[in-house]
Amino acid sequence: MQDLNLMLVFAEVIEAGSFSAVAQQHGLTRSAISKAVANLEKSLGARLLNRTTRHISPTEVGIIFFEHCQRIKRESEAAQQTVDNLNGIPRGTLRVAASVAFGTLHIAPALSDFLNRYPEIDMDMTIIDRAVDMAEEGYDLVIRVCETPPAKMVAHDIAPAGSKLCATPDYFNRYGIPKKPEDLEHHNCLDYIHSGDKGMWRFTGPTGEIAVPVSGRLRINDDDALSQAVLGGLGLALLPTFLIGKDLQAGRLQAVLSKYIPIKRHIYALHMPTRHLPLKIRVFVDFLAERFGPQPYWDRV
Repeated sequence: MQDLNLMLVFAEVIEAGSFSAVAQQHGLTRSAISKAVANLEKSLGARLLNRTTRHISPTEVGIIFFEHCQRIKRESEAAQQTVDNLNGIPRGTLRVAASVAFGTLHIAPALSDFLNRYPEIDMDMTIIDRAVDMAEEGYDLVIRVCETPPAKMVAHDIAPAGSKLCATPDYFNRYGIPKKPEDLEHHNCLDYIHSGDKGMWRFTGPTGEIAVPVSGRLRINDDDALSQAVLGGLGLALLPTFLIGKDLQAGRLQAVLSKYIPIKRHIYALHMPTRHLPLKIRVFVDFLAERFGPQPYWDRV
């Protein structure tokens, strides 16, 4: 019978693509992990990895063997999660990805409270705006701001993420306040590249949903950078209130077209479908919902 620990190490090496990453995760040296895999190869009587000075890759035998090791690894993790859930002890490393603006402004400041509450949880957090492959990249949870969550994910609605159409008071003094969405044709409308509706802003008005073509001198791929351009008086934009709530309250920005509400998005915590949700994920989802919803603090006057 092969050493199960060596099989788990081998699975981690293939998943990480290097000895160094696994060594860092376990607080060991690269040579120790390499030696562990070599011992496994010796006991099997088969070469599992092709090695060069810069790269490792599984052999044909290694690929087949990895599939079995990966199943054992998943079952081992599930067994540990079952015990933890029964004991009511959230523990382990929680790997989370969050969008740049929301993650930086709201999740990062909340982490000290969460980690103090659950001393046996560690967290690896990635702040990133691109879509991530949870299974491929090894994330437990992804925090996203969107209208509709991906169909294949389990989505927990953490809080509403409203937006306001706004600009500086000085901008409106110079160019006038739009009275209806069609008036936006005469304004410099700054757009967010990732909105999915290039050159089109959507609202819900007294008569239902309306889509308005807009144009402007700036399109940008970062909410925070877009808000800075608006605060600089360049034009007007649809901005999330979790980003500009304080600016609206302080009068640095002015919201307009209050009868026409931008299509609402939500803040979702997403994870892969699973029969047994690890307690570390469950308590973090509950913490986020408690912290931000159902009426977010950034929307309170």
